[in-house]
Amino acid sequence: MKKPNPWGLHDMHGNVLEWCEDWYEGSLSGGSDPKGPSAGSLRVIRGGSWRSHASGCRSAIRSIFFPTYRYNNYGFRLVRVLL
Repeated sequence: MKKPNPWGLHDMHGNVLEWCEDWYEGSLSGGSDPKGPSAGSLRVIRGGSWRSHASGCRSAIRSIFFPTYRYNNYGFRLVRVLL
């Protein structure tokens, strides 16, 4: 029912914090969607979850955790590309 974001995805905020493919680096350069380092010990998580305050439910929220951590409010999003 909602309009998609600029990448054509719907309902991207809330529910679970999302594990990202990127390894963490303190500051990134390279425009609006920079690539992180190719290796590391901490992964990036973004967004907010059902446990977050409303101010934390946005893509600009960027946190870090060890990839072996497991919590009931962390997850990932599957994206299906239509050809």
